[in-house]
Amino acid sequence: MSTYAIGDLQGCYDELQLLLQKINYDPNKDQLWFAGDLVNRGPKSLQTLRFIKNLTNAVTVLGNHDLHLLAIATGHPYKNHTLYEILQAEDRDELIDWLRRQPLLHYDAKLGVVMTHAGIPPQWNLEQAQHYAAEVEAILRSDDYALFLKHLYSDTPVVWRPDLNGWDRLRFIIDALTRMRFCNAEGHLDLSAKGGLDSQPQGYMPWFKVPNRATTNLKIVFGHWAALEGETHTPNVYALDTGCVWGRYLSALRLEDEQWFRVRALKTTN
Repeated sequence: MSTYAIGDLQGCYDELQLLLQKINYDPNKDQLWFAGDLVNRGPKSLQTLRFIKNLTNAVTVLGNHDLHLLAIATGHPYKNHTLYEILQAEDRDELIDWLRRQPLLHYDAKLGVVMTHAGIPPQWNLEQAQHYAAEVEAILRSDDYALFLKHLYSDTPVVWRPDLNGWDRLRFIIDALTRMRFCNAEGHLDLSAKGGLDSQPQGYMPWFKVPNRATTNLKIVFGHWAALEGETHTPNVYALDTGCVWGRYLSALRLEDEQWFRVRALKTTN
């Protein structure tokens, strides 16, 4: 059995099928990990979501674009999306219900690998990240999930405090696990910067470069950051998003031996 961690799909269904052929994926033996952002921007979000939902040996974590779908489905206005096919599908409610029950964090103790969409804030250790992720997962799976999604869209607060409560607490957890790229040494997030490793705002750095990060000895796989082009130059930190939806590659990392597999995007979507 092999375990393959796959970067942001964003509706790139055809490339996913090519990648599965390349790794000789066997659903009876192999496990797939998806780093979130299953949908939006790409051409086949509905097919992608249906395919992953029906896999029997796969895990996925929620990304910010998956959360956009959940928010739109509950009535939140959101411009410039490509999710209408899902929203109008006959199995829409089934797909939405499945998606909101997916985790924000997945950890495999045997492999010693954790996966979130954007990473783990430098001040959190694994146990804290698991606990905080579970807080959000609980409300997304509850009858109050639509109310929570109404409070999703804000860039505040930008730094974690254990005494954060209410929507601020839940929003920071969501932002940290699904939107984070750069932060400063004190853990303040900059949620607007989207460039590569050398493009950080003054005083900020990639979250995985913060000195004395609490998860330094933990293997972390994450997506979300296509501008990295799969490179972190940091031990134990693996960037899975290689920009398939932008015309570059869809990538999979075999976790047992850290071997990469990639297929070129069939076309540039945007």
